[in-house]
Amino acid sequence: MTKEIEIVCLPGQQDDQEVLKRLSALALNISSQKITRVQLLKRSIDARGRRVVYRMQVRVYVDEVHYPETYTQQYPNVKDAKPVIIVGAGPAGLFAALQCIQMGMKPIVLERGKAVKDRRRDLANINKQGLVNPESNYCFGEGGAGTYSDGKLYTRSTKRGDVNAVLKIFVAHGATGDILVDARPHIGTNKLPQIITAIRETILNAGGEVIFDAKVTELLVQFDKIEGVKLSSGETLKSRAVILATGHSARDVFEMLRCQNILIEAKPFALGVRIEHPQEIIDRAQYHCEVRDEALPPSYYNLVEQVDGRGYSPSACAPGGIIAPCATEADEIVVNGWSPSKRNNPFANSGTVVQINMDDVKGDDADPFKMLNFQHSIEQLAFKAGGGKLVAPAQRMVDFVNGKLSIDLPENSYLPGTKSVELKEVLPDWINDRLRNALPMFGKKMKGYYTNEAILVGVESRTSSPIKIPRDRETYQHPQIAGLFPCGEGAGYAGGIISAAIDGINCAVAAAKII
Repeated sequence: MTKEIEIVCLPGQQDDQEVLKRLSALALNISSQKITRVQLLKRSIDARGRRVVYRMQVRVYVDEVHYPETYTQQYPNVKDAKPVIIVGAGPAGLFAALQCIQMGMKPIVLERGKAVKDRRRDLANINKQGLVNPESNYCFGEGGAGTYSDGKLYTRSTKRGDVNAVLKIFVAHGATGDILVDARPHIGTNKLPQIITAIRETILNAGGEVIFDAKVTELLVQFDKIEGVKLSSGETLKSRAVILATGHSARDVFEMLRCQNILIEAKPFALGVRIEHPQEIIDRAQYHCEVRDEALPPSYYNLVEQVDGRGYSPSACAPGGIIAPCATEADEIVVNGWSPSKRNNPFANSGTVVQINMDDVKGDDADPFKMLNFQHSIEQLAFKAGGGKLVAPAQRMVDFVNGKLSIDLPENSYLPGTKSVELKEVLPDWINDRLRNALPMFGKKMKGYYTNEAILVGVESRTSSPIKIPRDRETYQHPQIAGLFPCGEGAGYAGGIISAAIDGINCAVAAAKII
């Protein structure tokens, strides 16, 4: 017999089978000796009361053998199957490739950047010397932007596909089973490279292809049907289906589409700053303590506020993390944040951004590059304000709200360095003012948040794509080009690793119908 129940335990007890059996026995009013196993289904931290606890949904096995679930999966060999070209080896592209194999198609994954391990030298040059390789950086290369920017797997995109199936694929390739049960699953930047490599090996072992340094410069189209792609090397590859999963920062891909008269559209996006606090401030506020219990993980936060009728929420909180330079060109500043699996760095950071609507930006709404050009102009202003070498403009939080230049800046995690600047020199007045109004309100919701110990680093501008590549809702194909499947964040249909992976799966399923 099995029973699913909720139990509550103290930090440090959440992985102790004997404690879980005892708590389950009390809840079911039976002897703990009758319980053979307590299987964890979902786990979350509840810090609403004076004492922090774990709330867990569990499946209790009573007088019954528990057989652990395995997550390995057999893939058919598709070496000689019909090909599907997948442009981009981020989560959308990789999961599209796995789905293609499951459906008996051969994925040919084209990645403009380098293999995951080979990216490390270029990332080191970004952090230490402020040098950006436009083909290999935090955004471009195997695994996409997510590989070296945290691996947060929390998503609200449950209606688009099976989130748990995506998580199980990650576990099958080396992620811990914790991501299947935690309320806010997280892999960690230090572990993702090995997992991405394992996914590539699965694709190759099944007869698929993954080609690096393969930049697509032209879509081959005949009579409004896709026929393949042309690479910067001059080589052409043929297929009746092309899944375009190039990410939100591949601006040259958008330019390629415009030059080929393939419809793209401007869309709203978000712009703001990365805010970093000492982790101990967040822990004190969230856990109601002076010193965090070692049995508890570093705390995150999620705040929501309305200013001028718009919602503001610090996004993608990275507890115990760092702020990373994510520019894809030499003359711009773009920041993001990530955490290692242990989340053991002394800072917590989060992007705090303002939604930029079409009518907020001057120009012709029919110009597909209207919002992208605005985005790039702000990134270039940030670069100039920082003075070069990816030094980022920054300001203490209270100084920012009061319109005061910070005399000095607190210690922070951004490796290329920060320069004290009034961020109003970088951000448009209407964005600057809305952020200034929102931050004290956040401080009223979370004790200690509004403080000059926090630093604002500009600019956070790549939370979403400023361009959308339209597609049919039913077929997932571009309305002009049969066989072209716009996919993932770069096309405007995802906002994170899980939603991008699900979109990749959905596009592969759609591609199977025309192959």
